Amino acid sequence: MILKPDRKIILETGEEFVGFGFGAKVDRVLEIVFNTSPVGYQEILSDPSYTDQAVVFTYPLIGNYGMAADDYETATPTIGALVVREYNDEPSNFRAERTLGEVMEQYGIPGISGVDTRKLNRLIRDGGSRKAYVCSASVPRDEGLRIARETALPRDAVSRVSCRAPYEVGEAGARFHVVAVDCGMKTNIVRSLVARGCRVTVVPWNTAAETILSLSPDGVFLSNGPGDPTDVPETVATVKGLRGRVPIFGICLGHQILSLACGAATYKLKFGHRGGNHPVLDLGTGKIEISSQNHSYAVDESSLSGTGLTVTHRNLLDGTVEGVACKKDGAFSVQYHPESAPGPRDSGHLFDRFITLMESKKNA
Repeated sequence: MILKPDRKIILETGEEFVGFGFGAKVDRVLEIVFNTSPVGYQEILSDPSYTDQAVVFTYPLIGNYGMAADDYETATPTIGALVVREYNDEPSNFRAERTLGEVMEQYGIPGISGVDTRKLNRLIRDGGSRKAYVCSASVPRDEGLRIARETALPRDAVSRVSCRAPYEVGEAGARFHVVAVDCGMKTNIVRSLVARGCRVTVVPWNTAAETILSLSPDGVFLSNGPGDPTDVPETVATVKGLRGRVPIFGICLGHQILSLACGAATYKLKFGHRGGNHPVLDLGTGKIEISSQNHSYAVDESSLSGTGLTVTHRNLLDGTVEGVACKKDGAFSVQYHPESAPGPRDSGHLFDRFITLMESKKNA
């Protein structure tokens, strides 16, 4: 039986891609981006940083190893949509418990396969990320184009994916107590801290500095998350109130928030960094780390003067800032993901650096 294409993508720039639906059959306008990772589609699907985004995979085959309960980065995926060349609905993996399509249908996430992802990814690479309307193939192009252009993308993603109330993970008698500000935090970040002897208290994105300090933390962690860092001035204000009072470590959005709190600026990248293959130079050691990344914004290096921040890491593909630090305040951050799972493990030592900072503060 020959299947008839039933879903399509209409870009706000007018291009149209027709394919076959899987997951939920829902229509929505999203920002379309690409990811270059060859593995890890479950972690990508469940990464809160992809909220409101349609992710196009450069790797051609997705779904072939199914979905396993232990591999989610959040319990409730909020990604906008998945776009793939070939979708496999019959996974071969002894750990698989469900198919990718089943999980996407449960959480209302649309998928489309059979698309010329090479062409689509080149459009994003050359012209930048943009809005796209994921819809039924029966929607007329002109109508879909109008909807894509007129629909504004939401700017409240962090408040939607952050936890609603504080909770704790780890042993009560752990050596260190870390308060983690949840802006859309990945589960493996908490695992990485607990594995290094930390008790982690996770708090919502808009928790005030004084409330955090009242918990007597040895250090504060600023998480990853979706969207523009300037959309969360409450979190920026919190970090301003924490500077110099407790060691701080930020990842991804947390890196941008720390930089804003110190007086720097951020800007949107043409198509962002998404994938597990970005080379990053550690300016202190001269070593190159292969990193996993997922973000649309970067710290403006020209704005760092007078902030107390120094550049510690640099992206070797485009020269963007990948890490900053303020020695006086005991604060540092990186744009990439040292906890990536699956992904390169080159950067796990950054958690150890945070532990060392907290140890020094305890012994001071």
